[in-house]
Amino acid sequence: MNKAITFGAVATILLTAGCTTEAADVDKNLTKDADNFKITRRVIFTNGITDRELLRVEGYCSVDPGDAEKMSVKCKDNSGKYVKHFLGKSDNVFWTVEQLEASDTSASRYRFVLRPGSLVPDVDVNQSK
Repeated sequence: MNKAITFGAVATILLTAGCTTEAADVDKNLTKDADNFKITRRVIFTNGITDRELLRVEGYCSVDPGDAEKMSVKCKDNSGKYVKHFLGKSDNVFWTVEQLEASDTSASRYRFVLRPGSLVPDVDVNQSK
């Protein structure tokens, strides 16, 4: 009975190990790199009626598509500081996000990102009365 259970477990692991595609693995790794400010991007908002560019944001940016009315773009500047932009969306405005440079993101290597600074929280004490 033990051999049957062991064989079943091994067979399940082997069958599920190859369920993701290379594109899915690359997509996860590219998203992780962008969210860690390692991918340069260009975000452009365009008026769909006039074809005029309304806003352009470029740099090491992480994009949160948000909902139907707003989105946010967080970017790291050259001095290592961060800025966050909130952008409104409407029925006649569309946006594009372009990756400006190719990345050497792995399709087969799993990455675990640990930022020690995020393990210990910053605590702000407000003692106003």
